[in-house]
Amino acid sequence: MPKLKNRPPKYQQSGNCAVVYHHGKRIYLGKYGSPESQVAYSRFIAESRANPTFHLTKGKADIAISELAAEFLDHAKTMGDPNSYSHNRVAVLEFLLKLYGDDTSVDDFKPSCLKLVRQEMINACNKRGKPRFCRRMVNRYTRRIVAIFEWGVENELVQETTWRALKVVKSLPEGSPGTFDNEEREPVPDDVIRRTLPFMPPILRAMVQVQYLTGSRPSEIFKMRVGEIDRNRGNGLWYYVPKSHKTKKHIGKKEIPLGEPEQKLIAPYLEGKKPTEAVFSPRTAQEERNTENRANRKTKRTPSQKARDEGDARHK
Repeated sequence: MPKLKNRPPKYQQSGNCAVVYHHGKRIYLGKYGSPESQVAYSRFIAESRANPTFHLTKGKADIAISELAAEFLDHAKTMGDPNSYSHNRVAVLEFLLKLYGDDTSVDDFKPSCLKLVRQEMINACNKRGKPRFCRRMVNRYTRRIVAIFEWGVENELVQETTWRALKVVKSLPEGSPGTFDNEEREPVPDDVIRRTLPFMPPILRAMVQVQYLTGSRPSEIFKMRVGEIDRNRGNGLWYYVPKSHKTKKHIGKKEIPLGEPEQKLIAPYLEGKKPTEAVFSPRTAQEERNTENRANRKTKRTPSQKARDEGDARHK
């Protein structure tokens, strides 16, 4: 069988060491079978694909990229934003540490290294074999990695020159090789909403109508709490004041006025609830669903079931 071209060098053992042979040169990866050697091998493969002459020289600084990443994730977890923390974990654990999770020094992480990690994001595929991230998401995750080094400068773990060098890596422009862009989201046409509403459960129908009337984000409707609705302004309006929202850091406090139509939709879901409870809760939705199912079963009884019910009633 002919030798396949572009086949990556194998991960091999030499004594107690893991090695690869590349163009007649033996490259040591660490102790054979160790996690560090597996990381070094993954990095070597990625480097070879990007540039056959690319070799990262390891520094001897005390702080490794893996240590910086661990410190940053601990910090990010205390910031109270689960969504942001989740994205940071993807950028760090799935990509940054895949290639530089051994003892690589933070100050050995150059712009070329950042581009290599970014290329791994571009090459990543989902379970269906399609590209996992669009161009904008790749740029966002790349900026998150740069932000980790910025945090490291602030906490005296990284040299400022290292972070500033990473900042010169420009975002991928539209049409960059290997990338794709998702289509812009378009609003749902009014007639589609009107034709769909009758088929929705009551609580979901109310949520859609409130979102439509107020122009709110879906997340703001889902997170709406009883205590966040101010009904005491005396001007005929209620005001929904979300505790947190997507643009809080840009516009600060946000107030969403609720007129009479919105009040009629929301009022039934406020009764008997504590200020901390959700207005539109899954429990309420399930109760409505159960009530509807019971009503449907009663209207769809067979003659034998009706006769049995009548017999039971006579014997009572």
